[in-house]
Amino acid sequence: MGTLTAQPVPPQWPEQVRRPGTPEWERSAVAWLLDQVPGEWRAYEVLRRHPTLLARLAAGQVAASLEAARAGWRTLRRDFGRDLPPQVVEEAIAAYELQGARLAELGRRVAAVEEALRGRTWIPGAGRWTGPPGTPPPDRWSPRR
Repeated sequence: MGTLTAQPVPPQWPEQVRRPGTPEWERSAVAWLLDQVPGEWRAYEVLRRHPTLLARLAAGQVAASLEAARAGWRTLRRDFGRDLPPQVVEEAIAAYELQGARLAELGRRVAAVEEALRGRTWIPGAGRWTGPPGTPPPDRWSPRR
């Protein structure tokens, strides 16, 4: 039986996901990714069988949530500035800002897991991913770059 070697991971790697190359790492990635999407998606076994599809779904879900937070932030004063006290508007803006930052970081974490699920390896000194032989650079094959 061959030995498994933990691969390096980027700084934004989720702590709940085991490092690629360790036992059960893909299972931990699937569990974590399922936690990032609405619970109804757990009913679709195809997402467990094909974790890259799940990663794509999670990336889209996070991107949509981030855009919703940005849109809410942009329009809050216009839509509620006359209806709510200024303090409430400011608190809501602060909440949108915090959620926006959280979602942006979550998007980076999901992207890191997706890269690893696609068989790419993190190169710490270079700060980038490299793929198996024959794979084009990420900017040509991943639509979320």
